Amino acid sequence: MGTKKTVFVIYYSTYGHIEKMAHSVCKGLKKSGVNVKLFRIAETLSPEVLEKMHVPKKENSVPVITPDKLKEADGYLFGFPTRFGIIPEQVKTFFDSCGQLWMNSALSNKFVGTFFSTGSIGQGQESTAFFCIPFFAHMGMIFVPIGTKHKILGENSIVHGGSAYGAGCIAIANEPNSLELELAEFQGQDFGKIVSKYNVDSHSKKSSRICNIV
Repeated sequence: MGTKKTVFVIYYSTYGHIEKMAHSVCKGLKKSGVNVKLFRIAETLSPEVLEKMHVPKKENSVPVITPDKLKEADGYLFGFPTRFGIIPEQVKTFFDSCGQLWMNSALSNKFVGTFFSTGSIGQGQESTAFFCIPFFAHMGMIFVPIGTKHKILGENSIVHGGSAYGAGCIAIANEPNSLELELAEFQGQDFGKIVSKYNVDSHSKKSSRICNIV
């Protein structure tokens, strides 16, 4: 019997929608039998700006992720709201801090997925996830979408988020609706099963860099 795999759920949430999605993702991961750890991405806005935006206080019980921690996991599910069709600056800042991991190929062959939120329909449910793929590719990570595996993605009777790239919510209410939370839980369980199937040593082949940091 092999060692249980570990998946990190890492999120940035402004008004709480993605935070709630993250908890559903964790629920699904636990069903798959993997170890789960929940982290949040550090805030970059000042308290004064956050107050003017009427942003609620962060859940301090969830630790802030640092790049060095990423080496401890076998897979990652990143959650974030959309900002003009791409990821928010807080997430971009975290990605930009991972240069040492890139230099050492520390995340190569590790699995990764995304979930997301937008303020309305057609405001970046897919482009936000797609924006992350170049970062994942440069890190050598294996992107895992949900495709069309769940019937919710074809449900048109009520407004909901989500796409082939991952679970999503439309932030038009105080929290994600039941379909969106169900899809998030499904993504977690599906992702956990995939990570558990493979035994990939990300450090079995050390690559030599052929470019310089500029």
